[in-house]
Amino acid sequence: MPTFPDAARSALADATQRRNLAHATGIIRTKRAEVVAELDNWEQLRAAAAAIKDRTLRHLDQHLMRFEENATAAGAVVHWARDAEEANRIVIDLVRAAEADEVVKVKSMATQEIELNEALADAGIDAWETDLAELIVQLGDDWPSHILVPAIHRNRSEVREIFRHRMGQVGRPAPDDLTDEPRRLAEAARLHLREKFLRAKVGISGANFAIADTGSLVVVESEGNGRMCLTLPETVISVVGIEKLLPTWADLEVFLQVLPRSSTGERENPYTSVWTGVTPGDGPRNVHIVLLDNNRSTVLADEVGRDALRCIRCSACLNVCPVYERTGGHAYGSVYPGPIGAILTPQLRGTGSAVDASLPFASSLCGACSDVCPVAIPIPELLVHLRTRVVDEHRGGMPTPETGAMKAMAWMFGSHRRLEAAQRAATVGNRLLGRRASIGALPGPLAGWSSARDIPVPPAESFRQWWKRERSEKADEPGAAQ
Repeated sequence: MPTFPDAARSALADATQRRNLAHATGIIRTKRAEVVAELDNWEQLRAAAAAIKDRTLRHLDQHLMRFEENATAAGAVVHWARDAEEANRIVIDLVRAAEADEVVKVKSMATQEIELNEALADAGIDAWETDLAELIVQLGDDWPSHILVPAIHRNRSEVREIFRHRMGQVGRPAPDDLTDEPRRLAEAARLHLREKFLRAKVGISGANFAIADTGSLVVVESEGNGRMCLTLPETVISVVGIEKLLPTWADLEVFLQVLPRSSTGERENPYTSVWTGVTPGDGPRNVHIVLLDNNRSTVLADEVGRDALRCIRCSACLNVCPVYERTGGHAYGSVYPGPIGAILTPQLRGTGSAVDASLPFASSLCGACSDVCPVAIPIPELLVHLRTRVVDEHRGGMPTPETGAMKAMAWMFGSHRRLEAAQRAATVGNRLLGRRASIGALPGPLAGWSSARDIPVPPAESFRQWWKRERSEKADEPGAAQ
């Protein structure tokens, strides 16, 4: 993947994608604002959600052990995975033990994070995404660009063409008379997926929440496909990030109020599935839970960065972000795009690569993301924290042009005489450039910065020059105090 600035430059050239993103995020923002305004205690709910998450993270080890104990007592098997490789190996072994060569999947950010689908494919196992948007992405050989709506960058006509050309290659084909009407597209997806639901022996999911008191897992979704994956197969495997823990059912009550309003702009989630271990005669006969670390412990150790682990994957920050709305999710080079991705990905993957080191700078720091976050993550503060880390990691060696420029600025501002001299020199530019409003794009290394910004022409005189001139003229007036 290219760095964010390079990827964003390519994305900005795609007018169709920008139009799709602006339309979709605008609708979601409006719906969210309406349902949030209905609650007089919205800010109290946000504060409660943040406090619950912080309290849980402070004692995460205890809650994890209690969750394992209660889940095991209910008939589930709990596995611990230190990283993506170990998690993928556990899942592949479980699928093979079930003598299956295909699985149906509930939309899951954790499985995308560890690239489970690719690992299953390498092992000769087909993984079928059943969420409508994830199905569009998979059939289109694409990559998710949004946490909630992975195919947000696609319009209806593009989805129709994907269905017409790809469905028949992996299962039931799309109808010959398929149109781009949303109802017809959903019907085609339902018919295509139904046969996969009915024959699959293994279902794979993530979890929105895990309840320590009972060992239960919770999945919230809007289409009902998740419930099919969790109830029809004989074996269910859930890959769950360790930060998804909640201590009690009372804690879940708060999150089931803030999550749907922040994500889909709904008062209540259409499908909320809860399962606890194995129930004889009902549902799957084998339940496996893979508790995933994958550097979350490292994030937890950072007293500032750990706030990112509050995230409940609602995507509200993406829908208000002016940067995301114009570049889309692919520019972030991660399954976690937008503001939350800019703080979560560099912590999970490190800032060793140029791609990850560029992500904390993929923001204007306007603060809109923090204002809408249902768990009150101070995203701008974390972005600055990570920017500091990136700069500190690259100290030493040959200075960059930016470093040289900043040192020169510090030297100039260190003396009022040097500052006055620089201001006098700047006014010369006014005489050279005349009445132009701005300088325009600069040549050389500054071209990348100035191509997207207007640089005003320097004024004819600085404030200091004006103030001295005014004082001198008043002193020369008749009757002026001597």
